[in-house]
Amino acid sequence: MKNWKIKTFSRTLALVLLASSFTANAHDSGADVATLQLQNLMRATLEGVTGTEVIVSRVSIPANTMLPVHWHPGEEFAYILEGTVSLLQKGKKELVGHKGDVMKVPLKQIHTAKTGEESAVILVFRVHEAGQPERVKAEM
Repeated sequence: MKNWKIKTFSRTLALVLLASSFTANAHDSGADVATLQLQNLMRATLEGVTGTEVIVSRVSIPANTMLPVHWHPGEEFAYILEGTVSLLQKGKKELVGHKGDVMKVPLKQIHTAKTGEESAVILVFRVHEAGQPERVKAEM
């Protein structure tokens, strides 16, 4: 039963990724993002794991922008749809992700993301305890 739920969740995740990639390719990828945009696409209870929810968001980060430093009460997975983004995590080396890369931020890891000369569009999946804030501001 547990394997069935994991497979179902994995298939759902794959479908959301596929649909998002079609959406991303439908608009002009050469256009710069004017302002930081966060759009929650889905919020759902994770079946079989009491008190856990999944939030799927699309984040558009303008060129030369750094997000506020923060952490999440759960794990975060980011699929880069467009551009390049640097992931800065407290106590860890900077990671640079490009279009098509996937990055992971562990539970309660203090972090931020920044762009360089080009904007970035990221599909973000967060899995965390239901009822907790999506993000908590912090300092590096």
